[in-house]
Amino acid sequence: MRVLAPSRTVAPPGWSRWLVPPAALSIHLAIGQAYAWSVFKPPLEASLGLSGTASALPFQLAIVMLGLSAAFGGTLVERNGPRWAMAVSAVCFSSGFLVAALGAATRQYWLVVLGYGFIGGIGLGIGYISPVSTLLKWFPDRPGTATGIAIMGFGGGALIASPWSAWLLDALGGGTSGIARTFLVMGLAYAVFMTLGVLLVRVPPTGRYAPDARGAPDPRRAAVPRPLVTTAQVSARNALRTPQFWCLWVVLCTNVTAGIGILEKAAPMVSDFFARSPAPVSASAAAGFVGLLSLANMLGRIVWSATSDLAGRKNVYRLYLGAGALMYLLIALAGDASKPLFIGCAAVLLSFYGGGFATVPAYLKDLFGTYQVGAIHGRLLTAWSTAGVLGPLIVNAVADARRSSGHTGSELYTTSFFVMIGLLVVGFAANELVRPVHPRHHEPSSAEAPPAAPAPAAPKGAAP
Repeated sequence: MRVLAPSRTVAPPGWSRWLVPPAALSIHLAIGQAYAWSVFKPPLEASLGLSGTASALPFQLAIVMLGLSAAFGGTLVERNGPRWAMAVSAVCFSSGFLVAALGAATRQYWLVVLGYGFIGGIGLGIGYISPVSTLLKWFPDRPGTATGIAIMGFGGGALIASPWSAWLLDALGGGTSGIARTFLVMGLAYAVFMTLGVLLVRVPPTGRYAPDARGAPDPRRAAVPRPLVTTAQVSARNALRTPQFWCLWVVLCTNVTAGIGILEKAAPMVSDFFARSPAPVSASAAAGFVGLLSLANMLGRIVWSATSDLAGRKNVYRLYLGAGALMYLLIALAGDASKPLFIGCAAVLLSFYGGGFATVPAYLKDLFGTYQVGAIHGRLLTAWSTAGVLGPLIVNAVADARRSSGHTGSELYTTSFFVMIGLLVVGFAANELVRPVHPRHHEPSSAEAPPAAPAPAAPKGAAP
């Protein structure tokens, strides 16, 4: 279709770069629904007789496909442009809900896994990386803030989807028929919402935006030494040959594993954790806890990524990984003694989880430049795929095993929390090993930016 061609997405003169973050938000707010999957776990387990591990499969597969589709589709996104990528994301993500609806209606759980996990997961991956390189080109002066604003939507998507899903499940009836209707309504609604971003997104006319005086970087901030920030460019192929890429892969994988283990099981976890306390957590309160974690996830993406523009990416990741290990230690030692402590530590962990996602594109830009940063980002998201399996597997498998041994309450999760502490320590060490990229991996200067869009032809007979 002509409307999806890269030439149709070039911004006209006078186009405001501040229209690009809302376009990215429309995609990320929709696909961020994945973080509300835990709301569907209890009704699926009750109506289909699934275990906690089995009910996590659609979410786990969706995260696996997110990383794989981002890795293999990153180059296509760079080549075909953000509008094409957003359109592919909208089609896959919405149709995934429709297939899942069919699976729930016919009580064929494999269709739910196929639709939500496989097809919808492709939409997650393509949609997630679709605006990243475009935002970095529009906002070279504020890369962390720009990507944080957009990727904030992925964390905030569950803030909308969690109560909306719970309301739809109540309004449309219980059992598999109610789940099917909920999936159907959500799929159609997200298709319309994501189309707005497809139509709105634009790319800079010269391949990279040069801020005017109002958008220029603060000279005081520019004077601060940034040893990890490069002006050179590295291709996606060469980036895979650097130790920096693999250090960041470990950093992202461990940070995501630590956060996603809580997020995927948030509603049943908080109910289990305080089941033996004088005031157990109700289903509605558990859904509220999911919403609170989504809020922390969302705010962490903008607050911590903006902070990284001032403090540096490496320092902010030291905070994510070091303080994250401390948060896990506190809740592991406290057990079910304090609800405020558990909720507060979980919220901080989810803010670090979200901040890690929003900061990593700017970290990649600092190390490898903007030349093929979208493709590099896509390959790095295979760490998310690994963590998407690892985090829920650790938490669910340990909880199921402990429950089979007769344990209840916070005892179901203490072991997995100590495992997360160990992973975060490994990530902290990997972040310390990050150094500037060796010049042998740099591209020639001609590779720094894509060619400018051709100027319109002059009218026939006009003066040159």
